[in-house]
Amino acid sequence: MIKRTFDPGFRIELHQKDLNLALSAARELGMSLPHTASAQQLFSSCVAQGGKAWDHSAMVKALEHMANFDLTETP
Repeated sequence: MIKRTFDPGFRIELHQKDLNLALSAARELGMSLPHTASAQQLFSSCVAQGGKAWDHSAMVKALEHMANFDLTETP
């Protein structure tokens, strides 16, 4: 994240597939997985920015977008 290198190690789209499986299983069991759902939303934000093939460390981009703040900018 600090080096801003988001070349895929484990792509966001693969995380989304796995998280969808977990969320689907939880729904079937009547369970709530709020943090899993939040992570899935952050990954969806990255995908919306064209990042489905980015590494999962690019989740920082979703957080920056939500905060309207770029961590690479110095105060």
